[in-house]
Amino acid sequence: MSEEETEAVVVGAGQAGVAMSEHLSAHGIPHVVLERHRIAERWRSERWDSLVANGPAWHDRFPGMEFPGVDPDAFASKEQVADYFVAYAEKMGAPVRTGVEVTSVRRREGRSGFEVRTSEGTIDARFVVAATGPFQRPVIPPVVPDGAVRVQMHSSQYRNARQLPEGAVLVVGAGSSGVQIADELRRSGRRVLLSVGPHDRPPREYRGRDFCWWLGVLGRWDAETPPQGAGHVTIAVSGARGGHTVDFRALAADGVELVGMTAAYEQGVLRFAPDLAANISMGDAKYLELLRAADAYVERNGLELPEEPQAHVLGPDPTCVTDPRLELDLAEAGVTSIVWATGFAADYGWLEVDTFDERGRPRHRRGVAEEPGVYFLGLPWLSRRGSSFIWGVWHDARYVADHMATRRGYLSYGSTDTATNSEK
Repeated sequence: MSEEETEAVVVGAGQAGVAMSEHLSAHGIPHVVLERHRIAERWRSERWDSLVANGPAWHDRFPGMEFPGVDPDAFASKEQVADYFVAYAEKMGAPVRTGVEVTSVRRREGRSGFEVRTSEGTIDARFVVAATGPFQRPVIPPVVPDGAVRVQMHSSQYRNARQLPEGAVLVVGAGSSGVQIADELRRSGRRVLLSVGPHDRPPREYRGRDFCWWLGVLGRWDAETPPQGAGHVTIAVSGARGGHTVDFRALAADGVELVGMTAAYEQGVLRFAPDLAANISMGDAKYLELLRAADAYVERNGLELPEEPQAHVLGPDPTCVTDPRLELDLAEAGVTSIVWATGFAADYGWLEVDTFDERGRPRHRRGVAEEPGVYFLGLPWLSRRGSSFIWGVWHDARYVADHMATRRGYLSYGSTDTATNSEK
């Protein structure tokens, strides 16, 4: 027999779990939020020391509270972001239990709901929300064998340049994490190579407005499906040092050597795909397209925003792009470390229900799983492009809570046995 019962169990107390709790409370739905570490733990212990949010404080927040002590146009540090969610949970009275790990969730036999097994006992719940987000299991492609260089680590393990042994560093991945880590390592005096794959490269700011504002007024945060082939394309944008547009030509001018995608390894030699120029060109095209859309919006709406003709001038490609390196002898180049900024994979091994496809991806619509009573929150493109951002997950949580409240109303009608059996 279970030790506790509640209407809903929310697994994870990051931005998704905290937002979910607020909306469940607004509907009067009894619930608990279970977190195996601390609130917003990944912001504290799985990010590098100098990380800041990629969106300005006026944008990357929940509607109910501003960032205390942070200028609206500034970028909150990782500790400020974590503190924000702790304070928000306290403000909302979120029933968060930290230090509690969920080990399994199974549908109950003969009646509706789920048995949630945890490190502190078992909870019976009618609904379960998987709010663990997309950053669950670091992915390192099996390209370079152990021992080929002194250190290989995922970007979630990287903290600062002092952590790495002396020598050159290869950073693999050109999204926000990869470009910021490569830039930081180069500024520390290291020789750095950056392996660049397909990416989106918006301007940090254009005509006096942040790219987050431009995507908002242009309606692009509301896109419900990614452009073909862009579902997993990384976004190269930075809030570091007050925020700046990621410019691969500037990185090359500062001494970062750009190479194509890391393809293969054999006998100490790493080979790169001959796709560097194409990847840079595609990123440029997306950058310039957004500038043109912004210009058209300004003209159409008669806005008085300063023109920036120089933003459209990209300049010549550096030699490392026009004559790219296709292979690298790691020992000869003095590469002692590889930092893999290659993203994460989901890990729902604890969620033992029938709502995943053959690749282990959740089957859902706007967070509502095919398995009745199960919900997902915090995933990229959960409902739209903005789902990955702090404010986006808040709106997704409201939709999920509304859906849960509606289902709860149906289940509460009539006799308990009839209602619960209809959920099977």
